[in-house]
Amino acid sequence: MRIAHLILTRHFAGSERHAIELANAQSREHEVSLVLRRGAAGTHEDAYADLVDPRVNLVLVPDWLSWWHATRALRRIQPDVAHAHLSAACRALRAVPGLCLRVATLHIRYKPQQHADLDALVAIAPWQLREIPTPLRGHTAQIDNWILPHMPSPDARSQLRAQHGIPADAWVFGAMGRAEASKGFDTLIDAFEQANLPNTWLVVVGHGPALAKLQRRSGSRVVTPGFSRHPKDWLSAFDAFVSPARSEPFGLVLLEAMQAGLPIIATRTEGALHLADAMAPVSVPIDDSVALTTALTEMLAERPPRRDYPIERFDIAGKLRELDAFYLRELDQLRQAPAVRPQPAPDPQ
Repeated sequence: MRIAHLILTRHFAGSERHAIELANAQSREHEVSLVLRRGAAGTHEDAYADLVDPRVNLVLVPDWLSWWHATRALRRIQPDVAHAHLSAACRALRAVPGLCLRVATLHIRYKPQQHADLDALVAIAPWQLREIPTPLRGHTAQIDNWILPHMPSPDARSQLRAQHGIPADAWVFGAMGRAEASKGFDTLIDAFEQANLPNTWLVVVGHGPALAKLQRRSGSRVVTPGFSRHPKDWLSAFDAFVSPARSEPFGLVLLEAMQAGLPIIATRTEGALHLADAMAPVSVPIDDSVALTTALTEMLAERPPRRDYPIERFDIAGKLRELDAFYLRELDQLRQAPAVRPQPAPDPQ
C-alpha cells in the first residue's frame, strides 16, 4: 500500500513518537510518506524529523498554513491511505474528500470538529469508542499502543545520577511527560515535599509550558532536567515510576515504565485503568495529594524490586498486522461505495 502519515506539530512528545515509529515500521513493507512541518526539522532540542527512517519519504511543508500545504502534498503523493495525527493533520484530510482512505488516530479523544468528516478512526483505548457516533464507530478499530525493544545506554543509571547530584544509594521516584497541567506534576511535587522521605529524590523528565512553575515549587531533592532525547536512560536511573496525571488517554509512558520493570504508582486515569490488568499499579485518586503522599511513603518503606510485566501483547508486529487488516477492510468498503463519496475539494485561495 501507499501510505501517507501527517503530523503537523513543532515539538516532540508522545503523539509524535507514535507517528514516527508507525511510519518507520510500516516502511519495511509499504511505500510510506511522512508529512511534517518544517519546524519539526529545526535545531531546537525537541525537533524530531531526524528520527525518521531513511526508507520513509519525508515531506516538509511550510509552518504557515501547514495544513493547506499538506493537502497539496497529498495530491502529489496520491496515497491509498492518508493517516492523520492530531488536529492540523485532521484539518488537512477534511480538505481532500474522495482522494483516498482518510484515517485518524485518536491520540486524545473523539472531537467532532476534527474527526466527524473522516472515513475511519483508530482508537488507542476502549473508553474512546463510547464517544464516537454510531455510524463512524462501525469504521473504527481499537488498537493499543505498542512498545519497541530498547536497552538503556551502558552506565546510564550511575552517570545520570552523578550528573544531577543524586546519591548512588538514594531511592528515586521518577515521572515523565510534557510539563503541562494535564500531567499533574504539580500534585506529585507537592505530595513528595509533604512526605519528606529520607534519602529519597524525585525526578520529573519533560518540558512544556508549566516547567518553570514546577521548578519554582520544587525543593532541593526534586530534579527537573527538562527535555531528554533518551528518556529510557532515565528509566534506568529510577527505582519507581509515578504517573500523577489528571488525564492520560492511553499512557505510552506507562508501557515504558513496565518495560523497564519499575514498580508503578498511577492515578486512576482512563489509560491507567485500561492497562491496570497488566501493570497492577498502586492506584490513587486523581489530584489527591494526601493519597499520593501515602503511596510514596508506603512504597519507600517496602522498596519493591523491579519485576517482569506481561507486555507481549504490546509488541509492534501484532499492531501492524491489525492496522494493515483495518486499512484493507476500509479500503474495500470505500471502493464498493464510490457513488456516496464526494470529490476532492479545490485548493483554498
